[in-house]
Amino acid sequence: MTSLAPTVTVRSVSVRLADYADAADAARVVTLLDSYARDPMGGGKPLSEDVRARLVSGLAAHPGAFSLLAFESDEGAEGRPLGLANCITGFSTFAARPLVNIHDMAVLPEARGKGVGRALMLAVEEEARARGACKITLEVLSGNATAKGLYASLGYGDYALDPEAGTALFWDKKL
Repeated sequence: MTSLAPTVTVRSVSVRLADYADAADAARVVTLLDSYARDPMGGGKPLSEDVRARLVSGLAAHPGAFSLLAFESDEGAEGRPLGLANCITGFSTFAARPLVNIHDMAVLPEARGKGVGRALMLAVEEEARARGACKITLEVLSGNATAKGLYASLGYGDYALDPEAGTALFWDKKL
C-alpha cells in the first residue's frame, strides 16, 4: 500500500513571529526545519538530535535572530503550521544600517505552490522594514527553479556592486 502525502487546502495564510520561549513555537521551529533538512534542497538528512536540542535556545541567544511561522488560517483562527523563515539580522557597512539574511526558508511539501512561501517572504520584508534594514539577503541553490522563480517575482536577484566586476558568489568553509 502506498502512502500519499496529506493534501492541504490553504484558504489563507497567517504569518507571525515565533516566540522562542513558547514550547509549542519552539517545537514548530524544530519540526519545520527538520522537514526542510530532510528535503533534497535542504541536504536530504534529518537534523541531528544535538542540533534539535540546541536550535531554539541558540536562536534565542543570538542577537538579531528571529523566525517567522506560517499557518493555515480559516476565519482568523491559527491552524496547522505550514512554513518557516529563520532570519539573522546583520549589518551593512556600506549603508551603515541593519540587513536581514533569510537563512532558512521552509514550506512543508504538501503546502508548496499554495502561497505559503510568498506570504513568508512578504512577512520577512515587513519585519525587515520594521527593524530599519536596508536590504534582505538570501542564498538559493542554482537548481531550485521554484524558489528562484518566487524570489525573482518579488524583486530579488544577483548581487553586484559593478556589473563589470561580476556578481557575488556564496562560498563557505566548514569548521
